[in-house]
Amino acid sequence: MVPMISQLVAVPADEVTLAGDFVLPAQARAVVLFAHGSGSSRHSPRNRMVAAELRTAGLGTLLMDLLSEREDVQDALTAEYRFDIPLLGRRLVAAIDWLDGQPEARGLPIALFGASTGAAAALVAAAERPGRVLTVVSRGGRPDLASDALERVRAPVLLIVGGRDRQVLGLNEEAAGRLRAPHSLHVVPGATHLFEEPGALEQVARTAKEWCVERVRTAGEAGEQR
Repeated sequence: MVPMISQLVAVPADEVTLAGDFVLPAQARAVVLFAHGSGSSRHSPRNRMVAAELRTAGLGTLLMDLLSEREDVQDALTAEYRFDIPLLGRRLVAAIDWLDGQPEARGLPIALFGASTGAAAALVAAAERPGRVLTVVSRGGRPDLASDALERVRAPVLLIVGGRDRQVLGLNEEAAGRLRAPHSLHVVPGATHLFEEPGALEQVARTAKEWCVERVRTAGEAGEQR
């Protein structure tokens, strides 16, 4: 078994402190920061399954809540925060900066994995920290909600969408047309929005892992050639 650092962390952002689950394999190659979607949290079973698969490739993971406990309670009643993409984007930027302050993670490439509205927040954060974000992966995401940040993203983007999630697929196709960064749209045949069909989420996890590993490898080779 690969030795790992695993800890509950507190990430300061805006006027609040956000809880996160930080797992870092020994000799980690990168850290994947997760941005959950509407009404979800760091306990999302789908994101946790993907995170476990990523760690098999030596990638660290940080699953964190994007809302404080008070905000989460309020959002459950009013849904006022879950579509506040600028707010969620700032929270991810704060997490990126927090990772840079951790001795064990400092200097490691950072990938962002966003689901649903979290994908839009991830793209906003990537646009704000172009020198630190290696890549962005979206699972059933709403990249269209990133607004003008789409054109400012420089990191490669992978958009993963279920083949039967037709409305979201159309929104992803439109967003892909606006991206100036290298990007790929991966459609999981027969899958709906939550990838609940047998084998669908496993395909998402494998595809995300292969994409992130390739981005790490390419970045490493580019660094060696400088």
